[in-house]
Amino acid sequence: MEQVWFQAALWLILALIATLLSIWFRISTALSEIVVGTVAQLAIGALIGTEVLGAKSAWVSFLAGTGAIVLTFLAGAELDPGIFRTKWKEAMVVGLVGFFAPFLGAAAVAHFVLRWSIPASWLAGVALSTTSIAVVYSVMLEFGLNRTDFGKGILAACFVNDLGTVIALGLIFAPFTIRTLIFVVASVVVFGALPFVTPWFFQKYGGRVSEIETKYILFLLFGMGGLAAWAGSEAVLPAYIIGIVLAGTVGKDHILIRRLRTLTFGLLTPFYFIRAGSLVSVPALMATPLAFLALFAAKMVSKMVPLVPTVRAFNHEGHQGLYYSLLMSTGLTFGTISALFGLNHQIITGAQYSYVVATVIASAVIPTAIANAWFMPKHLLPKAETRMAEDAGAGK
Repeated sequence: MEQVWFQAALWLILALIATLLSIWFRISTALSEIVVGTVAQLAIGALIGTEVLGAKSAWVSFLAGTGAIVLTFLAGAELDPGIFRTKWKEAMVVGLVGFFAPFLGAAAVAHFVLRWSIPASWLAGVALSTTSIAVVYSVMLEFGLNRTDFGKGILAACFVNDLGTVIALGLIFAPFTIRTLIFVVASVVVFGALPFVTPWFFQKYGGRVSEIETKYILFLLFGMGGLAAWAGSEAVLPAYIIGIVLAGTVGKDHILIRRLRTLTFGLLTPFYFIRAGSLVSVPALMATPLAFLALFAAKMVSKMVPLVPTVRAFNHEGHQGLYYSLLMSTGLTFGTISALFGLNHQIITGAQYSYVVATVIASAVIPTAIANAWFMPKHLLPKAETRMAEDAGAGK
């Protein structure tokens, strides 16, 4: 048992180092955690052994998965229903362009340039079509953009983009079985009942030291997540939809949101982001770097080229439009999930998995770093966050 405590201490010191680096270099904490995870796995593996970090152990995987689920839920809960109603056309157009262009572009490069099999190429297209809700929401929250109509519009477009990814993964690879039908029926019932049951439950039993609201939400996330995994889907999908369904209830309870953020960013997401970085096989990338470069170029070019004019068509000009497009070009949560799905079902090889995951992580780090350093729409930020952004620009 003492090994678990030492491993936990190691993960948390890495999280502290990542946080300090984010402060010193004025970058997003999520990005620094990803980079620290990659470097730590390489350094610790070379000096002591890859098993010391325990990135694939059950308890680390559980905490990392919980972090992804709760973070995705929070992103959905803070998606303003009013903004989605007023910006539904923008969210649909930007989200669908952001999905289809890299889905087809990355699949074409994987098949015709890298000579991957057709199933592996489609899997690469699915994994690289994503926009990272986890990264985008973390950045929005850190700079205060989640409170602006601009930031809420980006999150709405991210939802449409990732919904396309999940549907494509299911239609192309996941078999439709009786379990799938049970999951769909249960989801319809639960999602339909939540807007009525949750306010009543919180009003009758909430507001106590026992934090019954948090237990209620975690029960829903774990229960529906387990049902989704049992049906061959992914646990983060119902988490996001639950967040959206409860946006009018949980999203308006600022105290509850703050408590969930403390749990999520203080404990859970460091495990998720650091583990995501640690999954990259640097030796595999160094052996065939052109495969990684080809996939990364395919994702970024096929995302940015159609997205920039599409975003500008909705009156997001200049730095604001480029910032929007760059954040929509990120990838992490559903990208790594899709890649892991392909590896577990023998659709892609271990080497192909490393290329895809490395591309996904690079697309989380590079576009976000460029967006925050050079294209931050400072005029949209609250005053405190504006000073933070100006400091970030000065430190680039």
